[in-house]
Amino acid sequence: MNNLDVIVIGAGPAGLLAAGRAAELGGKVLVLEKMRQEGRKLLITGKGRCNITNNAAISEFIKHVYPNGKFLRSAFSQFFSNDITGLLQRYGVESILEQGGRYFPSGNKSADVLKALLKWTSELKVDIRCGHRVEKLIVEDVSIKGLKVNGQHIMARNIIVATGGKSYPATGSNGDGYELAKQTGHKIEKVRPALVPVETQGGVAQKLQGLNLKNVKAVVWVNDKKAGEAFGEMIFTHFGLSGPIILTLSRIVVEALQQKNKVEITIDLKPALDEQKLDKRLLRDLDGHGKKKINNIFRNWLPASMIPVFIDLLKLDPEKECHQVSSRERKQIRNLLKNLRFKITDHRSFKEAIITAGGIPTNEISPKTMESKLVKGLYFAGEIIDLDAETGGYNLQIAWSTGWLAGNSCMKV
Repeated sequence: MNNLDVIVIGAGPAGLLAAGRAAELGGKVLVLEKMRQEGRKLLITGKGRCNITNNAAISEFIKHVYPNGKFLRSAFSQFFSNDITGLLQRYGVESILEQGGRYFPSGNKSADVLKALLKWTSELKVDIRCGHRVEKLIVEDVSIKGLKVNGQHIMARNIIVATGGKSYPATGSNGDGYELAKQTGHKIEKVRPALVPVETQGGVAQKLQGLNLKNVKAVVWVNDKKAGEAFGEMIFTHFGLSGPIILTLSRIVVEALQQKNKVEITIDLKPALDEQKLDKRLLRDLDGHGKKKINNIFRNWLPASMIPVFIDLLKLDPEKECHQVSSRERKQIRNLLKNLRFKITDHRSFKEAIITAGGIPTNEISPKTMESKLVKGLYFAGEIIDLDAETGGYNLQIAWSTGWLAGNSCMKV
């Protein structure tokens, strides 16, 4: 372990890209991973399918990244979506394009992506050692000199910290990297769960548990003011709401809850119809099936499992015939179809958060190199940086790009 050019801490997506790129440029590279296996978190991304990246252009891509997507412009211009899909293709993993510009491996297995990256780093003679937890970074005269691991000092000219955030701590990302960064004088922006399911008051979500809705619109209300909206897919759970559009809106929800604000989410089940058009449709269906029981006509408007819940919320008699439905009742039906309201009481923990918001502030890192502005030879990559994005392959691309740029930069100094 002597005469090392680079030590990478963490064998996740950012760490493996950093290690591979530094080795491509002739570096002697050591990767230290505290878990017993590389890429534990990568294996569970995209529900085990691995949403590799997104086909959005750079200018569009950075709009999906918070709080400062522009920080990534340089990283993205040097290594972007076509570069990661090209690298994986060289090692036998084809990428398929799906709805929303999302790329997945053709075999639908995250394990294929991890195997390809490990084959690439192995060919480049990267030394990966699992079961090694780094305790301390060694800094002298504001320059990195090495680190302490398992009680032993290992010296290196450059260190890349790619330890991840705090989400899914069982995979190894339990916030260790923040402590290492703090030792070197870095600040940590408040760390909180992101892309996280939310908990609701009352029993409605629980009664609908497991129901998946597509093409609906969710709106977040903070202190009765509209704070954000998203269109697409969601799911009801035993504790509340989840699924892509809820996860996307969770950034607003988490911040509002932490500020002790009142938070609600409304679901528009018929976003393609405005109030007037929906009212005409309800009237047409009720008039056209006058003798039918209201219970049965609801099948035209809702999934079967929602019908008893809706009838209960509306306090309607399920045996009532359609021609007996009053205009006031029709208005209540219309309002509920457009505004199914949930009071949000909490968000789930880091154990269920896909990613972490907060981390090392971008103003303490050079966007052109990923090098620390405080310590020479210290670089950061991936989720440890205060950058988080919406679902759709954006977060993994941040890891690929910042990892590659850190590995590239430290060998070009």
